[in-house]
Amino acid sequence: MTTYIIVIVAIALVFDYINGFHDAANSIATIVSTRVLSPRSAVLWAAVFNFIAFALFEPTVARNIAKGVEPAFITPNVILGSLLGAILWNLLTWWWGLPSSSSHALMGGFAGAAVRSAGRLSVLDATVFGKTAAFIIVSPLLGAIIGFSLMHAIKLLAQGWTPGKVGSRFRRLQLLSAAAYSLGHGGNDAQKTMGIITALLISAGFQDGGHDPKPMLWVVLVCHAAMGLGTLSGGWRIVKTMGMKITKLKPVGGFAAETAGAATLFSATALGIPVSTTHTITGAIVGVGGA
Repeated sequence: MTTYIIVIVAIALVFDYINGFHDAANSIATIVSTRVLSPRSAVLWAAVFNFIAFALFEPTVARNIAKGVEPAFITPNVILGSLLGAILWNLLTWWWGLPSSSSHALMGGFAGAAVRSAGRLSVLDATVFGKTAAFIIVSPLLGAIIGFSLMHAIKLLAQGWTPGKVGSRFRRLQLLSAAAYSLGHGGNDAQKTMGIITALLISAGFQDGGHDPKPMLWVVLVCHAAMGLGTLSGGWRIVKTMGMKITKLKPVGGFAAETAGAATLFSATALGIPVSTTHTITGAIVGVGGA
């Protein structure tokens, strides 16, 4: 049994690693498309902030995921099924170059496996999965609204500036906005795997569940490390779609999009809601493009 649990934890970390390279494009697409950083430098920049996010965020998302299904129906087989389904979907969409949501793949896999095991929908926590479903719409919409509003505010602030001054100022500022977005990405996305591993450990008797299960420190660290390493591996197939095909960005637009995305992710993480970083940054880019 212990060996089986170790294998599932390893598979969860593989998912986290794949999540990192699948969603690396979300963190670096804008700063690469604006040519503020080269792809290699941008990936390193994103990976560092993905990892250090562990020190800045409470594991609210992980706690909610760990209690998203009735404890009696969280079994190693349910966890394994949810992980394998999410990994397969992530690999297929990465290969096709499609900006899809690792978060929704994992949550959908978790829900599907649990419902299949229990034979009823009521096995799911309506609050946890209801908020997750609602934020499929809310997170990109909020990103778009903030991106649109911020871009308009910047245009008013920068009236009378020369194009060279605008470019110079926002090339520097985009380093900060990209770091903030990568913090938000690591803070929300790594917690999904933490929640799954925590649920597994509780179901196997390796951790006390209690009313509000909290990931153990080693789980927090290995999940952030796996995501950071995955980000270092890159997500080059999706970068072009995210950064160039949706709308062509200049540094000022990249700054606005990343700041809007970061604000949305920070808010969702504080509320304990797992959201799609892909949908969030896509919404922010569209909002900036429409300003």
